[in-house]
This record gives sequence, structure tokens and C-alpha cells, in this order.
Amino acid sequence: MMYVLLGVLLTIAIILVVAALKPNTVHYERSAVINAPPERILAQINDFRKWSPWSPWEKLDPDMKREHSGAASGVGAKYRWNGNKKAGEGSMEIVGETPDSVKIDLHFMKPWEAKCITLFKATPEAQGTRLTWTMDGPNSYMGKLFGLFVNMDKMIGKDFETGLAGIKAEAER
Repeated sequence: MMYVLLGVLLTIAIILVVAALKPNTVHYERSAVINAPPERILAQINDFRKWSPWSPWEKLDPDMKREHSGAASGVGAKYRWNGNKKAGEGSMEIVGETPDSVKIDLHFMKPWEAKCITLFKATPEAQGTRLTWTMDGPNSYMGKLFGLFVNMDKMIGKDFETGLAGIKAEAER
């Protein structure tokens, strides 16, 4: 029985050490080619009021409370939400905008605290415009531990892919 207990403790210790050795930052990225000019694509992003048709998270809670403030669009536009367990609570603010990108300061409050920078970058290509969606932020110890058991890139990437498909549908109308 003592060996079983020691084995369990050793396993837990190894998991805790491996988690501590994971990177201190995270980066998630997906892209899609959209048959529309960058300005039409970015118009879907730099106005938070236009996110409902394409954002994968807007559909998680039909009763979610939403609040828009600051500028109507572009730098200074702000958006807060408070929803059920799936939607959580957080805020976003557009902090940078160029003719080919929109940069957003993203702050999740629930179900867990996290601050990230999200960037949407539009790059013209022969087939249309490649929209790349990235999110970068710190990787807390709890995030590192959670990441040992859940593939966060796959989980978040799926949402990004859904969102990109929604942006594509809106921009190609």
C-alpha cells in the first residue's frame, strides 16, 4: 500500500513539475482566405455591434447582457458582456487600427481571469484576402496545468475557425 501511495505522490509531483516547465505565454492563430477587400472584412471586426452574426461566442447565451461604450467603431470602441457559464464575463477594447489590422485588448473575468491581445490582420492574396486571427497572452500556472489535459490550441482554434467562417460569410455578401 505504501508503494501505491508513493507512486501516486510521485505522479502528482511529475505533473506539477511538467506544468511549471510549460511556456509562460500562449499563442493561438488561425487564418482563412476571404473573397473581399480588407476594408470590407475589417468593417465586420472594428465595430463590436457587428460581431453577433459571426462571433462563435455570441450564440452561447441568448440572454447575455451586452454593453457598448466609447467610440462607435475603431480605436476606443468598448464592449462588455456577462453571460451564462459558457459565455462567461469579460470586456474588449479596440486599441489599435490600421488599414490592414485591428488590435483588441481582451479581458476575460469569468470563468477564469485572463488578459490577452487579439489581432486581426488582413493580407491581400491572389485568391482574395487572407484574414489571420491571433491571440497572445500570459500562461498562468493553472493554465499550464489545465493545458496538460486539454489541447487549448485545438479548443480555441475551433472557435477561431467558426468565427472566420462567419466573417467570410458576412464579408462576401
